Amino acid sequence: MLLRETGQYLFEHTVGNLLEGGAVQRVILATDSEEILAAAEEVGIEALMTSPAHRSGTDRVKEAYDRLLESGSEAYDIVVNVQGDEPDVAPDDLQRLVAAFIDPAVELATLWTGISDAEELLDESAVKVVLDEGGDALYFSRAPIPNRAHERASGVEQSVDSQVHKRHVGVYGFRPGALARFCALPEGALERLENLEQLRWLGAGKKLRVLEARHRPHGIDTVDDYRAFVIRQSTP
Repeated sequence: MLLRETGQYLFEHTVGNLLEGGAVQRVILATDSEEILAAAEEVGIEALMTSPAHRSGTDRVKEAYDRLLESGSEAYDIVVNVQGDEPDVAPDDLQRLVAAFIDPAVELATLWTGISDAEELLDESAVKVVLDEGGDALYFSRAPIPNRAHERASGVEQSVDSQVHKRHVGVYGFRPGALARFCALPEGALERLENLEQLRWLGAGKKLRVLEARHRPHGIDTVDDYRAFVIRQSTP
């Protein structure tokens, strides 16, 4: 988060992207790091210190939102959780995510993007999702789902299809009430097995709307990812 080879902190790029995109009214950086808090204050970004004991990013967002309300802030219709290492989530995809809540049945929403090669499909760090006919999540997994072994057994060549094989983009929108209910749920068995917090919600029988992201964001998980980001930033 504190890398600054572009002249801006990594988290600064993420906050700037959100503010410029216009999908959200206010951006607050929630952290458990004194260094990040000080850096955010240095560059004029609104930030809140939160507990280091949270088991997920969603729990951290819930604490930050509760503290805003306690301080007299207005309540918001939707709370959006974007990780600090996601500096290039496209504004139109965030707008699509927020617009999903026009449907009163939507309590929680997230994004997906197509998988186009076998290496990504098999990568355990690339979380896959399968959807029902209404666009709600059936399951998330680190395994390559849906499995097309039956097609192979039938003599049909198995291939990766970007409309069949979907990668989860870890950006969430919540109605505040759903955010509170999510964090009040006990950790689920599937959540523990896959180490995926969204399975807590699905395991409790809740609906999670998943929308297609038209732009594939480049999350920064490794040093190589950051180097590639620096190159993109320096390319006209």
